Amino acid sequence: METTGTRTETLGIGEVAERTGLGVHALRFYEREGLLVGPVARTSGGRRRYAPVDVEWLSICVRLRESGMPLADLKRFAKLVRHGPGNEAERLRLLDVHRQRVEEQIRALQECRSVIARKVDVYAEHLARGAAGGLWDPTSTSRPDRPSGG
Repeated sequence: METTGTRTETLGIGEVAERTGLGVHALRFYEREGLLVGPVARTSGGRRRYAPVDVEWLSICVRLRESGMPLADLKRFAKLVRHGPGNEAERLRLLDVHRQRVEEQIRALQECRSVIARKVDVYAEHLARGAAGGLWDPTSTSRPDRPSGG
């Protein structure tokens, strides 16, 4: 595809799917939902052709969605970017709220990891001592106190 005298590489939907990790149906969904920052170019036959900037933007979208950004927030962010300069403060607010959510998720996952690590240590210790029988046995009729329980 020629653009003002320079050659710009464009990619088909399958190539973009491969590069972004999104399926072709997800790419079409992103387009329908207004999640892209610009219109996707089409060939004379109607096939989508994505520019490098489209792939870069989609990669950002994938990370935002993978990190739990609500679809409504992603749509708002994309709309702000499409409108261009002058709304950076609102973009920052959206990203900052999302960053705070991600940090809370990380904190919660770290707590989960700590619980799991303690359980791994308890099981490993009991197995090493040969005393793992009944470590956590909810079917047992006698349930001795086990402060380090299952």
